[in-house]
Amino acid sequence: MYGILLLLHLLGAMIWTGGHIILSVVILPKVLRDKSPEQLLAFESVFEKIGMPALIVQIVTGLLLAHRMLPDVSLWFDFTNPISHVIATKLTLLALTFGFALDARFRVIPALCKESLPVMAWHIIPVTVFSILFVVAGVSFRTGWLY
Repeated sequence: MYGILLLLHLLGAMIWTGGHIILSVVILPKVLRDKSPEQLLAFESVFEKIGMPALIVQIVTGLLLAHRMLPDVSLWFDFTNPISHVIATKLTLLALTFGFALDARFRVIPALCKESLPVMAWHIIPVTVFSILFVVAGVSFRTGWLY
């Protein structure tokens, strides 16, 4: 069961993080240069179909993997345990991602226009950085970087 959970978690991470890197490095500069919210919305509508399920898979499998590593959920933020450092880091990154996503979905995207594209960029770039940090934190379970 562990192997399947880990595989699903990694597949979700590849889709989510890879999609955000493409968005930040390829799509966003063109959108900002052309001042084209339509290009951004076109990418988002396609990516959302695979990106959101990938994120959901990551959340579910991540919680299950964290529970497998540290079954007592009350210890997930107990920083005397090195494993809790990584779990707490990933949960914090998840909360930050969720906050940025909610703000983008309910405040920025409904009013998206040429003038507000930089505001959207200030949502896309941090979420991309968070997604990369998710991967770094995940690798840390093996390397001990965050212990």
